[in-house]
Amino acid sequence: MKNVAVIGAGTMGNGIAHTFAQFGYNVALIDIAQASLDKGMATITKNLDRMVTKEKISEDDKNNTLNNITTFTSIEEGVKGVDLVVEAATENVDLKLKIFQDLDALTDAETILATNTSSISITKIAAVTGRPDKVIGMHFMNPVPIMKLVEIIRGYDTSDAVTELIMETSRKLNKVPVEVNDYPGFVANRILMPMINEAIITLHEGVAGVEEIDTVMKLGMAHPMGPLQLADFIGLDVCLAILEVLYEGFGNPKYAPCPLLVNMVTAGKKGVKSGEGFYSWSHGTKDLIVADNFKK
Repeated sequence: MKNVAVIGAGTMGNGIAHTFAQFGYNVALIDIAQASLDKGMATITKNLDRMVTKEKISEDDKNNTLNNITTFTSIEEGVKGVDLVVEAATENVDLKLKIFQDLDALTDAETILATNTSSISITKIAAVTGRPDKVIGMHFMNPVPIMKLVEIIRGYDTSDAVTELIMETSRKLNKVPVEVNDYPGFVANRILMPMINEAIITLHEGVAGVEEIDTVMKLGMAHPMGPLQLADFIGLDVCLAILEVLYEGFGNPKYAPCPLLVNMVTAGKKGVKSGEGFYSWSHGTKDLIVADNFKK
């Protein structure tokens, strides 16, 4: 396995492309928008420059990584002859199903189709293809080049051979793959999202403020980042989408998204990506400034 296509040049997509390319894979980075590809490649270059500065890689390593990536605005062109496709599009079930229908028609019969979904059923995605045994979840963590974990999610029909190949491929990326079964939210988000939601409920009910909630969890529970800051970092729209999948999948009210979260996403307050969530991010990410709506 040497040729990989990555669908989507956003935060997760460009991180996945960066990681594969850094470890010698030929990567086709695909996005329908040229502007997104340009932004994604700029992010990869910036991250590589940071690694060179920190002496984690050499200038040659950086150049080799960039040379291993080719960009495409056409899925059909980008997936020709690849061994593995990793889809990293928006966390929207209808969009993912359409992409996998297209991938099934456009790729070789032996190509493995993976999704970076953080909550949507692998079995449901696989069912729209003619190769459910070759569909699998590869849930990378953000930022992809740094974070070690990859959740490997087997669909109902995913074969043992495909699972083991993807586990081994993840190890070759210097990651730690963990195999989990196909239930809403898998492991990471089934545990994480209710905690984030409860932190938002705690804020919504006036128990404490943004900084106070995050400080309690950082200093009291040894979390490197408070849940509200983490929600901003993930994207409040992504948090909402995952909670909706959990709520629909389990039918348990404990997964119901907090009304405050729903209202913030509706108002366009999505966290880092929009410049404001629970914190103001227009100044960058070094100093945390509580957003005006949440200042006492």
